[in-house]
Amino acid sequence: MEALLGWIEKRLPMMDAYKKHLSEYPMPKNFNFWYLFGSLAMLVLVNQLLTGVWLTMNYVPSGEGAFASVEYIMRDVEYGWLLRYMHSTGASAFFVVIYLHMFRGLIYGSYQKPRELLWLFGMLIFLVLMAEAFMGYLLPWGQMSYWGAQVIISLFGAIPFIGDDLTLWIRGDYVISGATLNRFFALHVIALPIVLLLLIVLHILALHEVGSNNPDGIETKLPKGSKGEGYKTQFPFHKQYSGKYDVIDSIPFHPYGTVKDMVGVAVFLFFFCYVLFFNPEMGGYFLEPPNFEAANPLKTPEHIAPVWYFTPFYAILRAVPDKLMGVIAMGASIVVLFLLPWLDRCKVRSYRYRSKFHLINIAQFTVSFIALGVLGALPATATYTLMAQIFSLGYFMFFVLLYFYSKNEATKPLPERVTFK
Repeated sequence: MEALLGWIEKRLPMMDAYKKHLSEYPMPKNFNFWYLFGSLAMLVLVNQLLTGVWLTMNYVPSGEGAFASVEYIMRDVEYGWLLRYMHSTGASAFFVVIYLHMFRGLIYGSYQKPRELLWLFGMLIFLVLMAEAFMGYLLPWGQMSYWGAQVIISLFGAIPFIGDDLTLWIRGDYVISGATLNRFFALHVIALPIVLLLLIVLHILALHEVGSNNPDGIETKLPKGSKGEGYKTQFPFHKQYSGKYDVIDSIPFHPYGTVKDMVGVAVFLFFFCYVLFFNPEMGGYFLEPPNFEAANPLKTPEHIAPVWYFTPFYAILRAVPDKLMGVIAMGASIVVLFLLPWLDRCKVRSYRYRSKFHLINIAQFTVSFIALGVLGALPATATYTLMAQIFSLGYFMFFVLLYFYSKNEATKPLPERVTFK
């Protein structure tokens, strides 16, 4: 067996890759709970892939059979209800974890040099996830699935010159129909997961090339020879990290990172299983009541709103009276996140050592984003629209203010080594 494994390793160095990217990967030793959400995102991804495969075995991607097949899964397939709720709850859990993961990058400056490409890959993952969730949202072929898709797809019609043709191309028909459902099913099950997995691999490779950031925002992975104390000096029982960097104040991912992540997974599963078994609809935020009715093109729901993880951007869309300008504002709210590494011109990464004004700016951005999420799920009354306009301004002002004050921001002295708090 050893000879066989040695023969394979010479031709396909799997163990070398395992050590470099997992077991012996040097992680900063001052990681806190904010650094759990990357591994939790991988856990939820596996859940979505596995439950999705099982659900497709009994799902019928057609306008006539989609809703009935979902009911069949829920009522007649053994543990079909569990698989469906694991998938629907997993979709919301995915965005909870991703939003917290992005927020951690925001407060600790994980998007700054040399991690700009890492941030861009992460944002592309977020964009593909939104497309994946939107495609999957139509598949149950319920009332909210049908009319939500109708509203979102119609937004592309506001684009000058190509809007009508683009809308027709996305739908595959002149109205939302079985053709739309079929192409969304293909994209949701095959095309987008492939793109998503590719981006995740690139995200991890980019991370392991430049090293992980930490709560202090200072480097622990430096060019060799820059500091005398290295990985092997701190951990003589572990093999020398075979890279082009000197690693200080770091610990091997296994067993330290894996044990930390196991604790995070245990806590996460308590909340996940509570929602899964006791409140899978989550008061209509995870699964809306109208979606338990078959899609009816002749009956419009009283209030059409996207699922909760789209509502912040939907609120920005509704805050602008003009349809085209609303679409532009909604698109800009996502594009501006891609530009964050170049909008923040401060040399200090972590909020711990930045100015109070920066902390206030982050706080108002967080409040604005959450408020927009709540408003996007409510009817578009005059009062709610005004509030959405105010919080949309707060959302965009975060980036505008950041660009101007970050250049000459008064910061605190950085520590020479990572600290514990």
